[in-house]
Amino acid sequence: MTKEMEDRIQLAVENFMQGYGCCQSVVAAFADLYGMDKQLALRIAAGFGGGVGRLRMMCGAVSGLVILAGLDCGQTEGSDRAGKSACYKVVQQLLGKFKERNGSVICAELLGLNGQQIAKETHEASERNAEYYKKRPCAAKVESAARVFAEYLEEKIDHSILSEEEIA
Repeated sequence: MTKEMEDRIQLAVENFMQGYGCCQSVVAAFADLYGMDKQLALRIAAGFGGGVGRLRMMCGAVSGLVILAGLDCGQTEGSDRAGKSACYKVVQQLLGKFKERNGSVICAELLGLNGQQIAKETHEASERNAEYYKKRPCAAKVESAARVFAEYLEEKIDHSILSEEEIA
């Protein structure tokens, strides 16, 4: 892993520790690669926190992977079925790696919550304090998602270099 990618992974964790949501933390660490400033990245990713609006569905860090995949390879023409399929393939690969490493892509499962606890959840964001960080695995999930994306980017670059060398 290059130092640049390790720095981006660390930035994602630092973002989370500063109070940003899991999705925001991951997206903001890579957004500049796609010409997006941090403020816009934070706004786009804001609603995905807490497993999408604090509903404990898909993990916010995983949602960040989906957003980044779209920025990296998403199609821009509605009729581009091949482009859409290629993006879906990347999303499935990224989420598959995350799930393999973490056991799930579902926020509630990653937090060890059961259905009854989820039903009691509210839209109120949790206070970020030492107890919050101690009992939640979120920083590790943010790191994992950022690492999965960094590995994807490095593999993509390595493959591109190999393809160019094969042509030459």
